[in-house]
Amino acid sequence: MIEFICYPKCTTCQKAKKWLDDNKVEYNLRDIKIENPSIDELCNWHKVSGLPLKKFFNTSGLLYKSMELKDKLPNMSEEEQLNLLATNGMLVKRPLVIGRDFVLVGFKEAEWKERL
Repeated sequence: MIEFICYPKCTTCQKAKKWLDDNKVEYNLRDIKIENPSIDELCNWHKVSGLPLKKFFNTSGLLYKSMELKDKLPNMSEEEQLNLLATNGMLVKRPLVIGRDFVLVGFKEAEWKERL
């Protein structure tokens, strides 16, 4: 079974949840604001996904913008970025789908269809 990590008030997460339900995909739901990802989880997801670490940041989020991370991230090490992501789930791009051997970041229907 997959883990579906979302922020329930996010409209994209709501669309993604509806897609999972409509396609009868079983999942465990996790509210990212209540249960923030740990550094270990983020490290593992980053490794498994093969994506650049920047893809794990919610670049359209208010917190990202208020912290001026667009300018700060390029000067931060990967370790510093992972530590920052682990401080607040609202910094993390969502929804996330975590499978045994894959990680999907954001809701891209074609990618979800292929993988799920």
